[in-house]
Amino acid sequence: MKNGRSKTALLVVDVQNDVVGNAYQRDAVVGNIARLVEEARQKGVPVVWVQHHDDWMKQDSEKWQIVPELKPQGGEPVIHKTFGDSFAQTSLEAELERLDVGELMLCGAQSDACITATLYGSLYRGYPVTLVQDAHTTEDSEFNGQEYPGERIVNWVNRNAAYTRLPGIGSRITTTEEAFRPGD
Repeated sequence: MKNGRSKTALLVVDVQNDVVGNAYQRDAVVGNIARLVEEARQKGVPVVWVQHHDDWMKQDSEKWQIVPELKPQGGEPVIHKTFGDSFAQTSLEAELERLDVGELMLCGAQSDACITATLYGSLYRGYPVTLVQDAHTTEDSEFNGQEYPGERIVNWVNRNAAYTRLPGIGSRITTTEEAFRPGD
């Protein structure tokens, strides 16, 4: 845990209409995130939401809205960001300090962008991270003439999260089923 803080928070990143509209296993992943949110609320685990906006996804537009299956409750922080890393020029660090959060459970989209950036950003800032491997997604992609199916990207990000270590800190993976089991 960072700085002796006592809690873990569920960090739900960019599960917005435009971000997950064409995502790999969209409905299953959103269902898993909904389950995680409900379990977190039942167990008193803070839920922190993140919403991205930029030139292609304007704040307050329909594209920008969190998907209808998920709704932040009153009192749950909603962090607005413009960079991949959910900490970059946002109030996330202050919210985590206010909530006494020293560790993160990460889910959302897109695996190869904001999830990866937030995972590394968390570790660099001293937060151990657990990536919920069946609760993040992305869409098929192309780069330099190479095709990357969403499934392959998700699996690659899971692999990286399972083995990423920095001095004294690391990330790990879990499943929706195992996320809130005792001992985890």
